[in-house]
Amino acid sequence: MRLAVVGAGAIGGTIGAYLVRAGHDVTFVDVVEEHVRAIRDHGLRIEGPIDTFEVRAPAFLPHEVPNVFETVLLCVKAHATEAATRGLLPFLADEGCVVSLQNGLNEAVIEGIVGRERTVGSFVNFGADYVEPGVIHFGGRGTLVLGELDGRATPRLDALVTLLCDFDPDARATDNVWGFLWAKLAVGAMIFATALTDEGIADCYAAPPYRRLFAAIAREVLGVAVAHGVRPEAFDGFAPADFLPGATREQTERSLDAMVAFNRRSAKTHSGVWRDLAVRKRKTEGEAQLGPIVEHAAAAGLAAPLVATILRLVSDVESGARERSLANLDALDALAAQEVP
Repeated sequence: MRLAVVGAGAIGGTIGAYLVRAGHDVTFVDVVEEHVRAIRDHGLRIEGPIDTFEVRAPAFLPHEVPNVFETVLLCVKAHATEAATRGLLPFLADEGCVVSLQNGLNEAVIEGIVGRERTVGSFVNFGADYVEPGVIHFGGRGTLVLGELDGRATPRLDALVTLLCDFDPDARATDNVWGFLWAKLAVGAMIFATALTDEGIADCYAAPPYRRLFAAIAREVLGVAVAHGVRPEAFDGFAPADFLPGATREQTERSLDAMVAFNRRSAKTHSGVWRDLAVRKRKTEGEAQLGPIVEHAAAAGLAAPLVATILRLVSDVESGARERSLANLDALDALAAQEVP
């Protein structure tokens, strides 16, 4: 299978490097010129506690891509989805497909451009970071699931799962990819809240003063998903049923403990959102990931005050109007306290 990886950063660089090492014909496509140049000149290096190796593969800026591909793995940030999808159209085969290996509900954007029949969804939860041009840090493994948007089992889906098993032997198919994506949105909203501080993800989840807050964030997002007929799926310690109405405090605590344990196993202690704010000083995926939650809530006649406030606080940090600190979690917790237990 000849394929293009669009977005050779944390997700695309890691997966693509493993596929190259396994013998697949992979071409990297990225908009960062120095990253493309580094891959061309020196190869792509994966480092960290999981693995350390280098691979050589073709790399191009989007307008330079010389070939046509039946499979495109789209691995860009959520807010770059529309531009990246339009940019790949010249090198996507007529019968080809785009696989979204991203965070958020980007499949809806992709299918609006290439069509539902040419879009495949996926859920990714491993930990990796772009370190510098040509170098990716792979910090921890996590669940990888792929699914057709309509839940069908197809030969294409089987082939893609087989392909991605060369990155993660536990990769699997699902008939409920939207359930995984919405569950990840719930955890994603929690992660955005942690990025408003300089504490690690696990440390935030474990802190007793903020457990009510993180449970409330998850419950708010999951409530929106359920209102739209989605059945959220469990993954890597996160059990949606333990946060929905009717769950006991002990169940919620148990799931939070499992999430802490999962994150403690990773060498990636802070999120990509935190890196965008604290290290790379650039705009996050906030509007593209959290914005749709607020919109879906409104469409269902619900409110999403915690998610909306997280989005506003992240925007304030992006603009320099707010510092990262635990005071941000305190403000969110005060809002969460207004909820009916």
